[in-house]
Amino acid sequence: MTSPSQPVTAVDAVADQAGLLRQLEGQENFPVALRLLPRQLRADLRAVYDIARTIDDLGDEAPGDRLALLDDFEADLRRAWTTTEPRLPVVQRLVPVVQAHDLSIDPFLRLVAANRLDQRQSSYPTWNDLRHYCTLSADPVGRIVLAVTDSLTIQRVELSDDVCTALQVLEHCQDVAEDRRHGRIYLPLEDLAEFDVTEIDLDLTHTPASVRRLVGHEVHRARGLLASGPVLVHSLRGSARVAVAGFVAGGLATADALRRADYDVLARDIVPRKRDILRHAIRLLAGRS
Repeated sequence: MTSPSQPVTAVDAVADQAGLLRQLEGQENFPVALRLLPRQLRADLRAVYDIARTIDDLGDEAPGDRLALLDDFEADLRRAWTTTEPRLPVVQRLVPVVQAHDLSIDPFLRLVAANRLDQRQSSYPTWNDLRHYCTLSADPVGRIVLAVTDSLTIQRVELSDDVCTALQVLEHCQDVAEDRRHGRIYLPLEDLAEFDVTEIDLDLTHTPASVRRLVGHEVHRARGLLASGPVLVHSLRGSARVAVAGFVAGGLATADALRRADYDVLARDIVPRKRDILRHAIRLLAGRS
């Protein structure tokens, strides 16, 4: 916590909120397979998750000047790579993880950059534009996971980037209505035009057939990128294999859930079933894609 002499800022408030959410959620946001990991590795991954969650909350929910808040958080984050102790507990918990696995700061700075971009840009004209956004918002997470599991290689990074972009696109498909309420559209505008979808259509409380077709198209794209998942999993061993299988399984189960709901993303919340995550994880770990 901040010392009595320091004023409580929005950064402190959001960081404290992330800590509370961490306690309340337990392992709910981690795929089922990750519960099989050793305690220390789970703790390391949770510390990374808390950082990513705090950055997202600062970019999405924090009151006030979010760009300034992100700047303040980045300044504290950089202290995890210096001899100066970070001020925020969420960053303090990251320090031993950085030291134990010799983590690079670059993926974390990319996550901050993605949230800065969210303050300036609310939509993406093309698929390539969206994929570039994912190089900031999603791909760094996979690279961090590979580093924390001591399995980072150039070949695996390429496969991981595909998987993480797919996971991000699937999340965007789940959250079309929520993103729209925040004034954002994470479906390529060129695809809206191709499927005869207007921005106003995304404000409806029911999902028109045109929007369903659009979302189905994006899920199909994501499912294609997830084809890199089994290759990545099969290249890994031990805890790294289990961890990555869990994330890939979560993506596959999300695609299943969206398809099962006939892409009805405006009228209902679409959540993957835990048994589907477990089923996909088992198949991946057994070498059956």
